[in-house]
Amino acid sequence: MLQMKDKFSVAVIGPESTGKSILCEQLALHYQCEFVPEMARSYLNYLDRKYNYEDLLEIAKLQFDEEQKQCNEQGDICICDTNLTVIKIWSEFVFGKCDSWILNKDAETHYDLILLCDIDLPWQEDPLREHPNKRKELFSIYYRTLIRKNDPFKIVRGVGKERVASAIAHIEYFKTKNK
Repeated sequence: MLQMKDKFSVAVIGPESTGKSILCEQLALHYQCEFVPEMARSYLNYLDRKYNYEDLLEIAKLQFDEEQKQCNEQGDICICDTNLTVIKIWSEFVFGKCDSWILNKDAETHYDLILLCDIDLPWQEDPLREHPNKRKELFSIYYRTLIRKNDPFKIVRGVGKERVASAIAHIEYFKTKNK
């Protein structure tokens, strides 16, 4: 389980190009806190080859360790840009399988709230993005996965300030509910 010291934990997840990182930056500004970055991006930016199945386990361990470290620092909220569920879904989608370490850690890691970013934003080209025409399929996979996992989640929709306001409203509701 993600160990937190009396913190409200939020994971922001969703298919590619749904504004996860920007939303995390905006939430961190609003709540005056740091956020756990997506470790895959930094890992892949320094890789001098195409990633493979084994790389996903390394990325998952980096993501998990960074969550553990940052979510135990000061502040009353922990915001995570992606999580192990994202890596699990990606591994199964791309390679048809997922490492047992990722599956086990994902199953035992829970958040106070998961924000699932809708695919209502236009696709933004990026060398690390791969499936512009599969966002609807991937969104469905995320949705079904979250239903099965049974963690509280809300879908975040809208553009710009509307999207941020939606996320903040969900966080505030669940923070109040969890007191």
